[in-house]
Amino acid sequence: MANNTDYLTPAEMMVEAEHYANSKTKKSTGTILGLGIMAGLFIGLAFVFYITVTTGSADIPWGLAKLAGGIAFSLGLILVVICGGELFTSSVLTILARANRQVNTSQMLTIWGKVYVGNFLGAMLLLVLVMAAGLYGSAHGQWGLNALNIAQHKLHHTFIQAFALGILCNLLVCLAVWLTFSSKNAATKAMMTILPVALFVSSGFEHCVANMFMVPLGIAIQTFAPDSFWHAIGTDASQYADLTVSHFVFANLIPVTLGNIVGGAFLVGLGNWLVFSCPSQKKSVSTNQIDALKNDA
Repeated sequence: MANNTDYLTPAEMMVEAEHYANSKTKKSTGTILGLGIMAGLFIGLAFVFYITVTTGSADIPWGLAKLAGGIAFSLGLILVVICGGELFTSSVLTILARANRQVNTSQMLTIWGKVYVGNFLGAMLLLVLVMAAGLYGSAHGQWGLNALNIAQHKLHHTFIQAFALGILCNLLVCLAVWLTFSSKNAATKAMMTILPVALFVSSGFEHCVANMFMVPLGIAIQTFAPDSFWHAIGTDASQYADLTVSHFVFANLIPVTLGNIVGGAFLVGLGNWLVFSCPSQKKSVSTNQIDALKNDA
């Protein structure tokens, strides 16, 4: 039973989370893909915002520039939460439906796969639009240079580093989503996502869907930008020769995706389920209530 305040307790939030997870298992393939494309587009737009905000910030203290970029990037999750997009990193919370035996493992993984494909298609759609618009030439090419440096940096982690950064990232993303279960108010939900997202972005944690847009953007600029762009920024494409599809997939996308699954599905999803909803916990609560009644008698 809900309380009389405008927010829910942690135990009530758990119920909302289970409804959220189960609702995702009821959607058709077309709906999942469509909402996945929307979410991939939203997160890509958030990275466009991040690049724009942080371009030309060399004279600003490093932390403040990162904070500004992180706050700008939070727009992506706000759009996903309020507009109902299907984002892979939050869709891993369907592990709650698996824990409650509402779906089997194969069905859960199939949902994850559909969302992942949808997110990738959305990211690629935005990539085509951004390249066609020539945004990389903004600020005398400094926008594109910033994008190149961000993309290249993401490929310089070891596998373990990328994996750990992926765990930290989706721990925060799913906690942000979890916070939204405490309220029915759209403005409150939006506000609750900002600081967790700003923390993960400003700290350099890795998000697989964001990287689906960001690193391919760097690859596209390195491959297709004209000589005038390289002349404007005072360097050449050979400085970014490590921006390749294979390097992206194996050095970043795979370990980050695995880390995102651990951080979101296991640390947040199953972590809360073990505390609030697993059968043994419910049995323990019931037993304690019975004992309390006996003592009162």
